[in-house]
Amino acid sequence: MKIDCGSYPLMGGYDELLEAPGKPRDGAGGLCDYFAELPADELEARHHAVDAAIMAAGITFTVYSEAGNIDRAWPFDVVPRIIDKLEWDHIEAGLKQRLKALNCFIDDIYHAQTIVRDGVFPAEVLADSKNFRAACVGANPPFGVWAHICGTDLVRDGDGTVYVLEDNLRVPSGVSYMLENRQLMKRLFPELFARYDVLPVDDYTAQLYDTLAALSPREDERPEIAVLTPGVFNSAYFEHSYLAQQMGAHLVEGPDLVVLDDDCVYMKTIEGLTRLDVIYRRIDDDFIDPEVFRADSALGVPGLMRAWKAGKVGIANAPGAGVADDKVVYAYVPEMIRYYLGEDAILPNVPSYLCMNEADREYVLANLDKLVVKPANESGGYGMLVGPKSTAEEQAIFADLIRANPRNYMAQPTLSLSTVPTLCDGAIEPRHVDLRPFILQARDMYVTHGGLTRVALRRGSLVVNSSQGGGSKDTWIIQGDASC
Repeated sequence: MKIDCGSYPLMGGYDELLEAPGKPRDGAGGLCDYFAELPADELEARHHAVDAAIMAAGITFTVYSEAGNIDRAWPFDVVPRIIDKLEWDHIEAGLKQRLKALNCFIDDIYHAQTIVRDGVFPAEVLADSKNFRAACVGANPPFGVWAHICGTDLVRDGDGTVYVLEDNLRVPSGVSYMLENRQLMKRLFPELFARYDVLPVDDYTAQLYDTLAALSPREDERPEIAVLTPGVFNSAYFEHSYLAQQMGAHLVEGPDLVVLDDDCVYMKTIEGLTRLDVIYRRIDDDFIDPEVFRADSALGVPGLMRAWKAGKVGIANAPGAGVADDKVVYAYVPEMIRYYLGEDAILPNVPSYLCMNEADREYVLANLDKLVVKPANESGGYGMLVGPKSTAEEQAIFADLIRANPRNYMAQPTLSLSTVPTLCDGAIEPRHVDLRPFILQARDMYVTHGGLTRVALRRGSLVVNSSQGGGSKDTWIIQGDASC
């Protein structure tokens, strides 16, 4: 159960620990040495200790498909993932560039739509968007920013290239697990932190507070901030309560709030009504205001959109931001960057085929066994076809779905995702990973040092989502190799 650089089983793609058998990558030598020095049963013991700590702390997520077992302990792997700071600086610049362009796009879409008029973004894609909100047309959120919190999924291909897999701009989740992963590792391996210069992630909640506070309409007062949650049965409820507690914000549900005739939002308390300045909403657009969207929603607040459009409350992410959170829209982000910023994209997209285009559609239909096919607006790994792992029957079903609604599907090649050493069934083996850094934008911009590394715990699997059997790792951005 040691990481022996000489016997570690490389899988043939890009491994983030070794560049060749017995040869650690820059920055990874100290990690190899450390785990090789551990007694044979020590790593397993620490793994059990961290599992016990996760259960004691109540770090959970919800799997709706398992009605008999809703809450599950967060699956955590004890072997950290290492990324060199020089490489991270490049990635960080690309993430900031991308979110700037996406916010320019959203603001443009709800105003002049110049990108459509200039023929850079297809009018038909916008016309068929499930996330365009007509009620948001003409709205002017502070700083022209609509997506204040973004979780961008990154993958590394077999040749080492880092690609953007998708942008999560509606209600991105997972940052609380990133923060908890770091705390668990500090308790589990304090001696490793003495060896490595690991950049911190602990300032995220302070940065999030500052981002939200910048949206307050009452600039001269300490803002009253609330996290709006659907409730305890939501899959990310642990995160909602965690972030509210860490920021010193209120944790509220829709019935706790009311909008009065002055268009201000108030929280009901035992002492009366307290005005709220900023709402970090973790509820989808459709449910936030039954006066504007779904009339049957019991999760939202009647009049909330009226208060937001009147500038009496800040909402993050802003309603309507999801117009850019669409896997078809994703394919046009490099063009957005050139159009709005006059720059080439620092981080490339994964090559994509849009089924709404006839030539792309025919190629996809002829190669379903080789491609990953995704619906435009699903998340969590649901509703997709992983071609090489699929059956002929599944491919036939997807072919019918594509022909029936080509706008709703896009496809990408099956990437050879990079691997990281992972403790599985008592052995250290390579497992595929992705990475979700978090980017904040309001008056200023901020990127986490690393992010949530998600790992496919099943051998050979490319699906890393926790809801689909994946786990997570602590991600270390380091400067140089470990000290001896």
